[in-house]
Amino acid sequence: MGFPLPYPMRLALDLAAEAAAAGEVPVGAVIVRGDEVVAAAANAMCGGTDPTAHAEIEAIRAASARLGAQRLDDCDLYVTLEPCAMCAGAISHARLRRLYYGADDPKGGAVANGPRFFTQATCHHRPETYGGIGEGEASALLRDFFAARR
Repeated sequence: MGFPLPYPMRLALDLAAEAAAAGEVPVGAVIVRGDEVVAAAANAMCGGTDPTAHAEIEAIRAASARLGAQRLDDCDLYVTLEPCAMCAGAISHARLRRLYYGADDPKGGAVANGPRFFTQATCHHRPETYGGIGEGEASALLRDFFAARR
């Protein structure tokens, strides 16, 4: 039996499940500052006809608006799937302190896979990064979502 998930990851997984029910790829993201949830979002690309509406981008936009700041250096991001290159860039530019993610994404990820964005010399800010948080449930949501579409 594993450890209980941190509340922000539990919330991100719940948002991912809601996204799947709405026909979106099931990814959820939550930004916290201390014990406070600052922003929470899910993928919204289909519903908003916006290819940049990944959960991470939506959460960063909401957190920046709520806090009135472009830098979120005292905030942490929990997301159910390893961020892609676009989202890794946004995480770096937002100066998020820590990144916690669930499932690895060997095909589209850019943190532990692919370009490994945060290890590049051109990356100006590197958050502390922790993968595998809620990985089993996050992977199952994605697997079930795509299996239903085949």
